[in-house]
Amino acid sequence: MICSLVSSVAGGGEAGTLNLIQSAVITDKRSVFPVGPVVNESHRRAPRPRTYDARRRQEAAEESRMRVLAKSRELFLTDGYGRTTIAAIARAAGVSNESVYKGFGGKPGLVRAIYEQSLLGAGGPPAEERSDRAQTTITDPRELMEQFGRFISEVSPIGSPVYLLIRDAAASGDPDMAALLRDVDDGRYRRMLHNARQVLGRGFLREDLTENEVADVMFMSTSAELYETLVLKRGWSAERYGRFMARTLAANLLPDPTASGR
Repeated sequence: MICSLVSSVAGGGEAGTLNLIQSAVITDKRSVFPVGPVVNESHRRAPRPRTYDARRRQEAAEESRMRVLAKSRELFLTDGYGRTTIAAIARAAGVSNESVYKGFGGKPGLVRAIYEQSLLGAGGPPAEERSDRAQTTITDPRELMEQFGRFISEVSPIGSPVYLLIRDAAASGDPDMAALLRDVDDGRYRRMLHNARQVLGRGFLREDLTENEVADVMFMSTSAELYETLVLKRGWSAERYGRFMARTLAANLLPDPTASGR
């Protein structure tokens, strides 16, 4: 640019020189007097890296999963296991049939997931975690039995209807539901055996009881059939049912408080 300017001045006179200088300044104004940051044009033309929000995608997937479980529970308990279809569940949840199969494998997987979800309780930390904490921190045996009763009154209204759905489907001859029923019963008994060992270890229970006998009493106290009889058929409230189970556990597991005075 400078060489061009000098050459023109040499042959153009004063007017030509002035015009040429003005033209040069205007033409090259951006480079001589930049008014903003210099932009790397090659960088601007490069494609911007794609941002991928993995956390948001996970949240959306979990929301979809919870919606499928909620609609599955509603349809299974309303229409029954046999009459409920994957297509109906997918339509109610606003997802594709394929996504339901991919997420749960079919109706047996959905029912298992619904049942396992019910064991978490009504909200907050999972009920089993709260139960373990109570078993290790409560110092009064009767208070612990009352807490067990409250856990039963919380979980039974959520889990018992699903258990009864599994039981009835198994009784109708469905092999998948029969297998699931065995798994559910085995898992529940293992949990009661875990509870029995923890409470026996605290020294709260009668000395003549074995861990299996304690687990048997606890297994009975969490029975969906008992909930069905007293709450669903006889109309007890969940709170009354929980208090009854607390008294039942205390009467069968704790030492007789009057025995020492005899």
